[in-house]
Amino acid sequence: MHFEYSETTRDNIRHLSAFMAEHVYPLEDDYRRWTAEHAWEVYPAMGGLKEKARAAGLWNLFLPEDYGDLSPGLTNLEYAPLAEIMGRVLWASEIFNCSAPDTGNMEVLAKYGTPAQQQEWLFPLLDGGIRSSFLMTEPAVASSDATNIETRIVREGDDYVINGHKWWSTGAMHPDCRLYVVMGKTDPEAPRHRQQSMILVPADAPGVEVVRPLTAFGTYDSPHGHAEIRFTDVRVPAANLLLGEGRGFEIAQGRLGPGRVHHCMRLIGTAQRSLELMVKRVGERTVFGRELAKFSSVRQEVALSRCEIEQARLLTLSAADHIDRLGIKGAKDLVSMIKIVCPRMACGIIDRAIQLHGGLGVSSDLPLADFYVYARSIRLADGPDEVHLYQLGREVIRQL
Repeated sequence: MHFEYSETTRDNIRHLSAFMAEHVYPLEDDYRRWTAEHAWEVYPAMGGLKEKARAAGLWNLFLPEDYGDLSPGLTNLEYAPLAEIMGRVLWASEIFNCSAPDTGNMEVLAKYGTPAQQQEWLFPLLDGGIRSSFLMTEPAVASSDATNIETRIVREGDDYVINGHKWWSTGAMHPDCRLYVVMGKTDPEAPRHRQQSMILVPADAPGVEVVRPLTAFGTYDSPHGHAEIRFTDVRVPAANLLLGEGRGFEIAQGRLGPGRVHHCMRLIGTAQRSLELMVKRVGERTVFGRELAKFSSVRQEVALSRCEIEQARLLTLSAADHIDRLGIKGAKDLVSMIKIVCPRMACGIIDRAIQLHGGLGVSSDLPLADFYVYARSIRLADGPDEVHLYQLGREVIRQL
């Protein structure tokens, strides 16, 4: 399979790579040190980096061309290599206003939001002035099946009243988070996939309680973090409902497709960076009188890593191309494949890189430990591997 990028896309790749080299990589060590000491505070240089990215035309690159004037004009396929470059540094995507969960929430608002909803929430998000969170997962039910969601959204006159318990609400701990996109049930008696709705909730609405920040592998993932949140009689205007009652599952399915491509391409960037660190390490380190690079087992680890990255990259580019040409439904099997393949690939390669670095690999002196936490967590985010394996297996059996 051959993907031919336009000259504009090749220019974007060169431009973004140069920006990363000049402005992002030099700050990696400082960012790690600063965020370790200042939980829930924004890195002081972030604002300036965002302004430089905006001035360089590297802003909101994720919105596909079918969003019209809101989009920079890239297809999902053309954005994919840019997401890979951003994935080489875990916090880089925020600099370009291309970080989750804001990207998915902006796509939802751009596609399904009313003019008033867009004015209040979409445009500030596109401008980078606020952040947002997506609240679906709940501690009491298996939320990989969205039909299990128990949070209730009940109509009372001109308002909806929300009661429920959420957790793993990514981005909710960010000091600039102002909006929650909440998934809940409006009609438990409706057909199974028409019970759920999505509603926009201001983060400071009365009755919203941030119970605690959650740790992933013992880290808070500051400053955006993940939160446990309770809703107790939270009242918002009926106009805050997205698309209509019973349309939540439909919105969720449309939201997840492009977002999974973004995650997978970022994971490929993470894996590629890990491979480069691995190659540098084995060329510099000597054990038992020989360079690590001269051991056959080490060369095999490097070779396998290179193969696995290229396989995952081509599969993900194929998924992005299918979304562009056939839509989410036409690409659903490939989207399932990349969700299965890419996090596992990244976990394996990062683990090899950690092993070849010895103690340095698990320290905060390198990004590898953070890379591993990210890659392993993505095997659960947007649905665990098992869900995608089950669905893909079902489709393959049906088709063949």
